[in-house]
Amino acid sequence: MQAASPQSVPAPPGSAAGRNAVFGVFALSGFIFATWVSRIPAVRDDLGLSTSTVGILLFGLASGSIAGLAGAPALLSRLGSRRALLGALLGTGAGAAALGAAAGVVASIPLTLAVLVLFGFVFSALDVLMNVAGAEVEKRADRTLLPLMHAFFSAGTIVGAVLGSAAAYGGAPVGWHFLLAGLLVAGIGACTVRFLPAAASRPVRRRARGSAGPRLYEWLVQTLRPARDLRLVLLGVLVAAMAFAEGSANDWITLAAVDGHGFKEAAGALVYGAFVTAMTAGRVAGGPLLDRYGRQPVLISMMGLGLAGLLLFIITDTPWVAYAAAALWGLGGSLGFPVGISAAAEHPDPQFAARRVSMVSIFGYSAFLVGPPLLGMLGDWWGLLSALYIVVAVLAVALAVTPAAIRGQAADGGRRGAGNSPTPQGRA
Repeated sequence: MQAASPQSVPAPPGSAAGRNAVFGVFALSGFIFATWVSRIPAVRDDLGLSTSTVGILLFGLASGSIAGLAGAPALLSRLGSRRALLGALLGTGAGAAALGAAAGVVASIPLTLAVLVLFGFVFSALDVLMNVAGAEVEKRADRTLLPLMHAFFSAGTIVGAVLGSAAAYGGAPVGWHFLLAGLLVAGIGACTVRFLPAAASRPVRRRARGSAGPRLYEWLVQTLRPARDLRLVLLGVLVAAMAFAEGSANDWITLAAVDGHGFKEAAGALVYGAFVTAMTAGRVAGGPLLDRYGRQPVLISMMGLGLAGLLLFIITDTPWVAYAAAALWGLGGSLGFPVGISAAAEHPDPQFAARRVSMVSIFGYSAFLVGPPLLGMLGDWWGLLSALYIVVAVLAVALAVTPAAIRGQAADGGRRGAGNSPTPQGRA
């Protein structure tokens, strides 16, 4: 059997090359995100910002991200996953470089805000696109793989957090740090997307030249159509709660460690490293656990650990306990987002699966990106550690909605055969 050239022929769905390509895209996404998160204190200092002003910048990131989530299905249908993912990876790399220039070189708050809007758009579009490609690989493999794919995202965040801590310790300028990280993501991403699964790569044929494009209201109807599925809305609420808990750690755990517990900047970055390391471990172990015990008991157990870790992080005065608590927080939040995305993507039509993933992602990223900036504003009044009690309440909501959100899933986690036939509610 003659080997196909990766330069010209994409890997078949379910192949090792296609699976590993998706793993690589998840890792690159996590790396560039952690690069930004780990240097938030440096960006704050370069721009001379207060905690509430950092929250305003994060609102800019959130607004661009929500637009990217809504637009990702259109990119997928027009370009196919390979070209759309290539554009998103190149755009994310360029956005990181531009962010470093705006914050670290020009030191302009309005320019940094504008770049964050664009960076959020391409990054969130990348998120939807890679989850749809991952769901295709998972369906073909007939076993739970999305938690492992999200573990590669977390592995990328570990690398980004460690390098960010080293850059902070060495006093590396934000501009150079972000430029090098952006070039790395763009270069490796351009090589990686060539190996994406073939079935996830085909674009939908464009309308004939001269025909009118879809009207805005038609686009909105197509985007929001999956919301008629009540279970999908409940999945969205679950994902939103878990994403808020994860996003709060991503945006504030370093500053909470520095300002609330008195850590040095480099040590605060390592607290974030403990969080993402535990999250990675939970996602690596999550697939077999979910397939063996089912989604509901595993998720409830993990959320309980996360709730305990978060409370411990808030109240402790001991540095090593803060590291352990951050790890429990990360472990507890490791599976909610990938399990929700996996359940949302269970539809045989890739285009409708993309709209379902987009719909749940809008729930999740609205909480992931809009909620944490609100914590920053409240942190100015109460202190960041006290503001984290809001995250405690949100995790309690996640525990409450989990039984209804995943009701009807099979006891083995619902993977085997779950993606091969649509439910009546899931039809386009």
